[in-house]
Amino acid sequence: MKRRSFVSQAATGLSGLAALAAIPVAGHDLGAAPAAPRPSDRDYWLSTVLRIVDPMLAAAAQGRLKATMPVEAAPGQQNGRRQVTHLEALGRTLAGLAPWLELPDATPAELARQTRYAELARQAIAHGVNPQSPDFLNFNQGGQPVVDAAFLAHALLRAPTQLWGKLPAATQAQLVQALQSTRVIKPVYSNWLLFSGIIEAALLKFTGSGDLMRMDYAIKEHQTWYKGDGTYGDGPDFHWDYYNSYVIQPMLLDVVGTLVAAGKERPELLETLRARARRYAAVQERLIGPDGSFAAFGRSLAYRCGAFQHLAQCSLQGLLPDDLGPGQVRSALTAVIRRTIEPKGTFDAQGWLQIGLCGHQPGIGEGYISTGSLYLCTTAFLPLGLAPNHAFWSSPAQDWTARRIWSGQDVKLDHAL
Repeated sequence: MKRRSFVSQAATGLSGLAALAAIPVAGHDLGAAPAAPRPSDRDYWLSTVLRIVDPMLAAAAQGRLKATMPVEAAPGQQNGRRQVTHLEALGRTLAGLAPWLELPDATPAELARQTRYAELARQAIAHGVNPQSPDFLNFNQGGQPVVDAAFLAHALLRAPTQLWGKLPAATQAQLVQALQSTRVIKPVYSNWLLFSGIIEAALLKFTGSGDLMRMDYAIKEHQTWYKGDGTYGDGPDFHWDYYNSYVIQPMLLDVVGTLVAAGKERPELLETLRARARRYAAVQERLIGPDGSFAAFGRSLAYRCGAFQHLAQCSLQGLLPDDLGPGQVRSALTAVIRRTIEPKGTFDAQGWLQIGLCGHQPGIGEGYISTGSLYLCTTAFLPLGLAPNHAFWSSPAQDWTARRIWSGQDVKLDHAL
């Protein structure tokens, strides 16, 4: 059966200069030819993220993820990645989709899709934690499962009603057992400490019992790794990459936030982390170039627009700096999504993601990258968890900082924290 496409071929075929010309510019005509009216940014975001996740969730909900999902990986790595990449796909997909699934009082235009995908997500989780399912996932063999169990735990924290509360009791019990089983994995002395930490945060929230030591150790070590100006080291050393956004700041904020809500951590610590987060959000917005591209340095570039999870989460949680207007950030993130998702080769013929940052670029994938890894791109779509009438969606489009600078507009000074 031919799978329905959620966006038109014309929209998905843009690349290079065509994508640049297609990005709307607030108040400036850069010579682009007139085009047909575009859908709203929210409609575009939703259709795009559903196009990304549909093949994965449709297969996983039927217990056919292992049988259906292709496994692209670096040469010589495919067999090893087959042992872990399906949990990657589930955890990372739901980490990005969760806030939209959790959005209460969805508009009639979105409600049917929200209901459908929430049910697919619950069915996928049920297969993934059921030892009798052909899609029973690996939570404890090797080191990688602690990473993607963490993204699944993060999804549960972002959608506690839809992805936890509505699960059958038997599935909840199996999910708890799966998360607890990751405790046999010793995390690397790096951002990986937060993987163990956020799994325990989810267990604390949903069962009332999480390992406080694992959470506290991750928090305290990241405090010692803080380098200043809103940025943490990945371990004792600083790395030029996007791991402050892929993992460190989003998970650190939500581990501490969960502890504060449970009365087990000081609110003052959370406020310190939020101040640093606001500064890093300002830095992230300035990293987005006039055409939606960004500096391609560091590890894991195949996560595409997921490099801006932190900016997306700050938008979702109301943590944007005062001088970053919501219409400005929405326009910047829309440009990044277009630049990284629309190029030809992003998807294979069956709609699965392929390795690359701008199209299909297998050489950009490290040895730990495989098809399931790529679904971390969904975390750029976190603001879909805000209602359509929220200022993030209702504010007029605005040029982001790089657009302003490189079109000759005046801008405010940038200051370190």
